[in-house]
Amino acid sequence: MLESLITSKTRIKLLLKFFLNINNQGYLRSLESEFNESTNGIRQELNRFESAGLLLAENEGNKKLYRANTSHPLFKDLNSIIRKFIGVEELLEKVIDRVGNVQQVYLEGRIAQGLDSDVIDLLIIGNEINRAYLSNLVEKAEPLIKKHIRYVVCEEGKGKQYVEKHDKELVLIFDYTA
Repeated sequence: MLESLITSKTRIKLLLKFFLNINNQGYLRSLESEFNESTNGIRQELNRFESAGLLLAENEGNKKLYRANTSHPLFKDLNSIIRKFIGVEELLEKVIDRVGNVQQVYLEGRIAQGLDSDVIDLLIIGNEINRAYLSNLVEKAEPLIKKHIRYVVCEEGKGKQYVEKHDKELVLIFDYTA
């Protein structure tokens, strides 16, 4: 879907990288190896995003570190579009609301790192989660979003401990505790 609107594959990769997980940041050379693309194309897209104010850049020695400008007026909209692109919004609507006392849901893995993936890794924190029903709903949701869904369910205490340890690697996508 997004590929029909945005024809640059590099631009889509950068949107995923920076506008899904606000903790993500990167240097030109690290993005080159991560995306397996030439620095020239990546540099052009980074410059466009930076001049539009969507990315912030700061110099660290002889390197330029990029990260999303979360105060940009379009940040929330871009974040929402990226979530819809990877299928998270539809997944939440179809699955999470019906399985029990879900408190928080986090993205993990490649997608949380801002990389496209055919697999959505989720951490679901809550009490009294009906795991059999969750499994059934996930099976039904996968064909709708055209992605495989892997999930781990944790009770509130253990889930919070895991989140504290792995905070930078997770993206909070659902929060009933707030």
